[in-house]
Amino acid sequence: MKHIIDPHLHFFELNQGHYQWLREGNAPFWPDKAKLCHNFHEDALMLSQGIQLAGFVHIEAGFDNDQPWREIAWLESSCTLPFKAVAGIDLTLNEDAFIDQIEALTNHQSVVGCRHILDEEACALLSQTKVQNNLAYLASQQLSFDLQMSLSDLPAIYKLLEILKVLPTLSLIINHAGWPPIETNTDNEQQASLAWQEWQTGLVALSKFEQCAIKCSGWEMAERTYKESWQLSVINTCLEAFGDKRVMLASNFPLVLFSKGYDDLWQSYLSLNNKTQLNQEQITALTHSNAAYWYKLKV
Repeated sequence: MKHIIDPHLHFFELNQGHYQWLREGNAPFWPDKAKLCHNFHEDALMLSQGIQLAGFVHIEAGFDNDQPWREIAWLESSCTLPFKAVAGIDLTLNEDAFIDQIEALTNHQSVVGCRHILDEEACALLSQTKVQNNLAYLASQQLSFDLQMSLSDLPAIYKLLEILKVLPTLSLIINHAGWPPIETNTDNEQQASLAWQEWQTGLVALSKFEQCAIKCSGWEMAERTYKESWQLSVINTCLEAFGDKRVMLASNFPLVLFSKGYDDLWQSYLSLNNKTQLNQEQITALTHSNAAYWYKLKV
């Protein structure tokens, strides 16, 4: 029996949460977004015989951005498998309001970290003193920060490097491999190569900090019909930079369903030894042990 931990998934309870991003007319404007407009719980995580989900990490899904503890309370009342939670947080809150929200969140034993999606606003947000102070408070409370932004955004990367230098105890976990550029059929190979080099520059810069780890997932976000060769290149490049103790493989469920089934993705991960130089011990680290360590999940 192969035991896995999925360190990046989302559950939805549409009757209780807000999920503004899932509403028609709101970004993101995906033509297939309706596939996500359903309730998703543990029972949807179907795996083949021989694979067992030992636990998971739930990443905030926009349940209630103003009262993020509501999502945690719902999860703790409904989930049966061992899990940890990365809660939503607004890094731009003033100090008192931020501390109040963190206290409300840490009243729930599953909370180990927080996420504020930075993406295109990364440089502007990371330049704000109150954002830097709030990240420092996260570190003081031994909470990790899930980083969602493009590692190709080098001005934002440089801001982040400055923050990490003064916050050596802040555990930072990069989401979706930092949005690596997708392989395309473009004739401009030089442009494609430059985009990859910029992403790799940001990747390597963050890998120098031992407090940083990275999750490889979100493939379907870049391209619904992504190529396995691109996926393997991303995983191998992350391993070259971070080593096999700071890389995790994850599903991004239910968004993974845009491209393939939940079980299909994990089958492909567990067979990486047939496609790469990874041995079984390393695959176990990427699909189980590293997630347990970085998210403090005892299974």
